[in-house]
Amino acid sequence: MTSTTDQVAHLADLAATTLLRFATAGSVDDGKSTLVGRLLHDSKSVLTDQMEAVEAVSAARGQEAPDLALLTDGLRAEREQGITIDVAYRYFATARRRFILADTPGHVQYTRNMVTGASTADLAVVLVDARNGVIEQTRRHAAVAALLRVPHVVLAVNKMDLVGYEESVFAAIAEEFTAYASDLGVPEITAIPISALAGDNVVEPSANMDWYGGPTVLEHLETVPVSHDLTACPARFPVQYVIRPQSAEHPDYRGYAGQIASGVLRVGEAVTVLPSGRTSTIVGIDALGESVDIAWAPQSVTLRLADDIDISRGDLIAPSASAPAVTQDVEATVCHVADQPLAVGARVLLKHTTRTVKAIVKEIPSRLTLDDLSQHPDPGQLVANDIGRVVVRTAEPLALDAYADSRRTGSFLLIDPADGTTLAAGMAGESFASKAETTVQADEEGWDF
Repeated sequence: MTSTTDQVAHLADLAATTLLRFATAGSVDDGKSTLVGRLLHDSKSVLTDQMEAVEAVSAARGQEAPDLALLTDGLRAEREQGITIDVAYRYFATARRRFILADTPGHVQYTRNMVTGASTADLAVVLVDARNGVIEQTRRHAAVAALLRVPHVVLAVNKMDLVGYEESVFAAIAEEFTAYASDLGVPEITAIPISALAGDNVVEPSANMDWYGGPTVLEHLETVPVSHDLTACPARFPVQYVIRPQSAEHPDYRGYAGQIASGVLRVGEAVTVLPSGRTSTIVGIDALGESVDIAWAPQSVTLRLADDIDISRGDLIAPSASAPAVTQDVEATVCHVADQPLAVGARVLLKHTTRTVKAIVKEIPSRLTLDDLSQHPDPGQLVANDIGRVVVRTAEPLALDAYADSRRTGSFLLIDPADGTTLAAGMAGESFASKAETTVQADEEGWDF
């Protein structure tokens, strides 16, 4: 435990450390919240008043030791039932790295929340109960992590204390999961035997598993290579807002504001505005009230172009030399997250970056069978938590990248036009990485972010 004063004293040191976004996932009662609580507690990232509140609630329940899962289970229903329902985000840091953690639910009906938590993650921690091994929900979480192109996956085999810390139990589970995840195209898998309740191999090495010589969970989180270099990708600039002050000071100012999704933009560069295809040249870049010659992802800037072009929110500005193709036929893999089914013929809204267009589901070619990764052809519809292929026809052209090339400009949402409910999270292009692609990407520290 640390006081507020102690944490403030470390802020200057932490500013220079790298950032890791990671998500936890697993089946019900596998111990995700306990693992997160143990990480926070043993890394001294829990404030005194937070720990006192947890101790008070635990004592009121008649528990002898503090229930560390309460550090993340914040909803009243979660605490009463002892489960995780919503995605709980936690921010903590060590001397080596800063972390943004998304603790996602384990129940099948809340798998959709894992999509939310893992969509921006650099790493996913998938928990398995050592007594139960790899189950269907484990395979589902591995499939979601692979579809979302999460470059690093940690298999945390929890509750090793309940199987006598047997190496053979851990080895069998690690072998089965690694084979399955590798077939999905996950580029890096690290298996760690732990006991979140007892603290074995979470922050401190376990004295009960001397047969294991790998890192603890925290050590791996602190040292796993993370690449946030968005500048190596082709530049993409979704327009959020058109700025025209029309004031005495700026009578002719016309700027296009937004956040650079990827790549680098420079003054003097030839660009194409999509989906119209009109071309122009960048004559100015304004960032934080000052003019600059160059800007890069993920900066928020305002672009000024040489020509007066009809540009509005939802348009995409990209270098002419590497502009994406536009299409009205979107082939993608989707994770269905709504309670109502998604059927062929459904009229939906498709939201891609800052652009939202009308669309219709033309085909659902297949649904993924998680047991053997086979494709069930022509299911007709997708229900909650299904993963399947879809073909969507949009009313207007979209400048869509393949998700394998860019997680930002290759993703989209399907939305119910009647009430605004999110129906599915989509990833354009191929479903999973091939093994050949996985090998190459792993050498380059994972996929583009």
